[in-house]
Amino acid sequence: MTSFALKSFTGLRHSSPETPHFSFRPKPITLRRKFNVIAGISSPKIDGRNLRVAVIGGGPAGGAAAETLAKGGIETFLIERKMDNCKPCGGAIPLCMVGEFDLPLDIIDRRVTKMKMISPSNVAVDIGRTLKPHEYIGMVRREVLDAYLRERAKENGANIINGLFLKMDIPKEKNAPYVLHYSSYDGKTGGVGEKCRMEVDAVIGADGANSRVAKSIDAGDYEYAIAFQERIKIPDDKMVYYEDLAEMYVGDDVSPDFYGWVFPKCDHVAVGTGTVTHKGDIKKFQLATRKRAEDKILGGKIIRVEAHPIPEHPRPRRLSGRVALVGDAAGYVTKCSGEGIYFAAKSGRMCAEAIVQGSQNGKRMVEEGDLRKYLEKWDKTYWPTYKVLDILQKVFYRSNPAREAFVEMCADEYVQKMTFDSYLYKTVVPGNPLEDIKLAINTIGSLVRANALRREMDKLNV
Repeated sequence: MTSFALKSFTGLRHSSPETPHFSFRPKPITLRRKFNVIAGISSPKIDGRNLRVAVIGGGPAGGAAAETLAKGGIETFLIERKMDNCKPCGGAIPLCMVGEFDLPLDIIDRRVTKMKMISPSNVAVDIGRTLKPHEYIGMVRREVLDAYLRERAKENGANIINGLFLKMDIPKEKNAPYVLHYSSYDGKTGGVGEKCRMEVDAVIGADGANSRVAKSIDAGDYEYAIAFQERIKIPDDKMVYYEDLAEMYVGDDVSPDFYGWVFPKCDHVAVGTGTVTHKGDIKKFQLATRKRAEDKILGGKIIRVEAHPIPEHPRPRRLSGRVALVGDAAGYVTKCSGEGIYFAAKSGRMCAEAIVQGSQNGKRMVEEGDLRKYLEKWDKTYWPTYKVLDILQKVFYRSNPAREAFVEMCADEYVQKMTFDSYLYKTVVPGNPLEDIKLAINTIGSLVRANALRREMDKLNV
């Protein structure tokens, strides 16, 4: 059993009172750390130009990667087709991301300090009692966050291309360029798009679960969930309830293997659910989620409907030659919680840092070994988190009685502290042995009660 230690957190950047809710404010940005540059002896120097890297996809992974590359001396191209992307995402980000990625507070719609976990039988447990006064979960809209990160990458020198990536020609000779084919939609040819090509030295695939970059390098498939979400504008008096509160619903009615959610945004709530095993029933599960929250969203109007695949585990291959995958394209979404925004941005930055280091700030060619350092660092840092959440999902999401046990456990303050410290700061360390033993005993008790309840329910169904 592991638990999570609190990591100190400082440096939130507050927006000024006169700043509008969504704005881009150019400001000097410096690298957060000094790169320990070690270029391979066999890596040739590049004459007359800097290393050229294309980032395919302009979400959190692509935006963070492009910014880091551009600041590190790399000639950077970011290709994104949907500049107003509204991915059906809960939009929750951990507190550490706000400081680590220097996000302005005016792009955060809500600061959630309370959460209700609601069981199949509608038993509600309040979560958040262990939060400190400055701690919260940020709620963002993806179209706002993604646009901000892309704009910041542009301010630092990245070339942003409104285009659709089509395919990539893999070089047959060492150090030869990758040839990218894409349709440009930069207003020159209307809605048809202009067929273009580009030669680059390396490629970062940040183009989501249906990644064409992944297909180009034969990265393999993975199991995926379908996320379905409705944005619902509810009356102002109803919105007060969700001012700083989010809800999570578990049960076979809302999802056989995931959960339903109601997350607050600036002037509406996002209501959604997801599933891996019963994708064809996703609209039925969404209807059940709305039904569970009916009293609190009564009188609401659906203003947008969204659906999108979400990966369930990393791809078999995440790297080939000078091409690396990050974010959803690599499969970096956690089990149990479905969290992906922070891991997308973090993987994009880590991959870009490896390229900056390996190329000696764009002066040398990179090799597969340079990009592999990113994978080694990623797996060492985050593999335990993925495994723990995978186990939790298998244990507690398998039946309604198990979900009842899970919600019962969430009432424990020690469980809440572990959960929130893990989520807010992405730090996993050994915990308090006595509390761990107590938690283990309570967990066993909850599961025993869950199994007893399941047996009684099975008798009723005979």
